[in-house]
Amino acid sequence: MKPFPGGIVVSNPFSIEVESRDGCIVIRLAGYVDAHTAPQFESAVQGEVGAGRNRLIVDCANLNYISSAGLGVFMSFIEEVREAGGDIKISGLPPKVRHTFEILGFHEIFDIVGNETEARDRFSAA
Repeated sequence: MKPFPGGIVVSNPFSIEVESRDGCIVIRLAGYVDAHTAPQFESAVQGEVGAGRNRLIVDCANLNYISSAGLGVFMSFIEEVREAGGDIKISGLPPKVRHTFEILGFHEIFDIVGNETEARDRFSAA
């Protein structure tokens, strides 16, 4: 939540959807992933990984902001997922958010693609 002048507190919008599609799990993030919302993202990833589903696509097309807490979710699962023979592909990053991922070198660790279809195709080609 962010305080605005006059003492009004407004929370940043966040939503997450998870669906199985073409042998992959698609996790769609929208709004703001920050210290308050990252646990929901982490819980969604943990639920899928814990169930043995390790072909993950995180669709960020509607993501407005991600904090270090949200970025940490990606890092905390990548080794486990790859050791199980899967991967985490990141799709649809808006330019502002993509810049953050690139500055931190995520493009060297993760397969970052333009859209969800391209991510599914990369899994199919593997």
